[in-house]
Amino acid sequence: MEFKFSSSGLTGQDKTLQRFFEIIPGLTSWCVIIGMIILSFCKPIIAAMIIIAFDLYWLMRLLYMTLFLVLSYSRLSMEKKTDWMERVRGVDNIDEYRQMLDEKKPDRLKERIVLDSHIKELDRLEKSHKKPPSSKDIYQLVIIPVAKETREIVEPGIKSIAEGTFPAERILVVIALEARAKEEVKAATRSLVESYKNRFFDILEVRHPDGIAGEARAKGANTSYAARKSAEYLKEKNIPYENVIASCFDSDTVVEPDYFAGLTYYYLTFPDRERASFQPVPVYNNNIWEAPGITRVLETGSSFFQLIEATNPDKLVTFSSHSMSFKALVEIGYWPVDMISDDSAIFWKAFVHYDSDYHVVPMYLTLSMDAVVAESWWQTVVNVYKQRRRWAWGVENFPILMRAFLKSKKIPLYRKAKHAFKLFEGHIAWTTWAFLLSVIGWLPAIFATREFSHTVLYYSAPRIAGTIFHLASLSMIVSIILSLFLLPARSGKNPILKRVGYAFQWLLIPFTIIFLSAIPALDAQTRLMLGKYMTFWVTDKSRLRENGK
Repeated sequence: MEFKFSSSGLTGQDKTLQRFFEIIPGLTSWCVIIGMIILSFCKPIIAAMIIIAFDLYWLMRLLYMTLFLVLSYSRLSMEKKTDWMERVRGVDNIDEYRQMLDEKKPDRLKERIVLDSHIKELDRLEKSHKKPPSSKDIYQLVIIPVAKETREIVEPGIKSIAEGTFPAERILVVIALEARAKEEVKAATRSLVESYKNRFFDILEVRHPDGIAGEARAKGANTSYAARKSAEYLKEKNIPYENVIASCFDSDTVVEPDYFAGLTYYYLTFPDRERASFQPVPVYNNNIWEAPGITRVLETGSSFFQLIEATNPDKLVTFSSHSMSFKALVEIGYWPVDMISDDSAIFWKAFVHYDSDYHVVPMYLTLSMDAVVAESWWQTVVNVYKQRRRWAWGVENFPILMRAFLKSKKIPLYRKAKHAFKLFEGHIAWTTWAFLLSVIGWLPAIFATREFSHTVLYYSAPRIAGTIFHLASLSMIVSIILSLFLLPARSGKNPILKRVGYAFQWLLIPFTIIFLSAIPALDAQTRLMLGKYMTFWVTDKSRLRENGK
């Protein structure tokens, strides 16, 4: 029987297992935090030893991540000048194209690295003996969910798709509009369809009815409904599903000109293209200069996290805007319709459906979205908190995945253990690391007894911690430099001073990682632990000024 990737409608043992695994993450996080506080008071020597060991582990992990952040960013910057459409045409005539590449002898090291990576990807394709379809037969399906977003939010993304290097006559844009949307939103959508109807293969408006049985008020329900309607449309047009790449974009997503050309290249050259999702690097540059400092630092941190994850494809999970074979999307039954974390849940759903024979391919391409900006600084902070709590609600995948792993006899035990641990450890680290580093780490010295205060450890611990944090500052310097490179150009007065000010905003890290990262994540896990299930919250999007002016 096909496993139902859902937490609703469960009975008997399934319901019991679901509640058990819902409790585990939140309980673990609270036990770590409260346990270390109690230990710091009762046994400060033991607590200090644990804190020092954790600080050393954290430092090694931080340096490891910084190294791979630099490598990943370097690859991203190297690919910026790539002519992706030329590569796509080369895959269509791969024998002649390989001969041409073999004759190339770039002078610059950067160009040689890019060429070597490109040749390895072609080698992998040829060795697989899985001939890709012709690029001329590839169609792009772009689903854009809209609930309350205005035209000024949605149109830049649609315009960027139309103006890209991939032929727009092979792009189908579907605006997935909630039927409960306000009349002005519906009118704006109709206007958009009318304005762009001659620029694509087609542009459709699909209205998702409210109150369908079994559905939650979540983005996944809206996009799944739109995908089903798209399947009917493609069938009428006799377009094979395996020749369609489906992308689910947030309403504010703006793509670079070569994005769909690059996506097509990655799709064609990956041998198991029908069993894979394709993950770009999200950046939040649409309105980054309008955002408060705390938002800029957090959003940049999210981009960095995706860059680091891209270096380990075997553990990569889809996040935010992503793409996949439409054939696979149909086969697994589309996005979950009763979950908030649909962007990560779609990977896990496919992973379980195909008995772990499913992959995420990192793409060294960026797409840009909006940073959280509200009418006031305080409201922006509140909205960032809600957004991070919604992201942290991805912990809802853990109990479902654990039930699936217990039932499946086809998924190898090693893969079950590896992915379960990665998912669990990631959420526990999200809630606990900031507290251990910023607050709890100092408690052993505060609660020190006279006996402890006369030990070598008491005097050595602050020096050890100071050395660790001095080494860690190197990672922050690297992060600041890379974040400045990721920023878009800014017109107006004193753009250099603005960038300097942005660099100093990284000093807000201690505040942001506790109040706008760890606490929202702990909030989400606690709600899941107590059975207080969240509903989908649509992030407010606004553009205060055009192009930063």
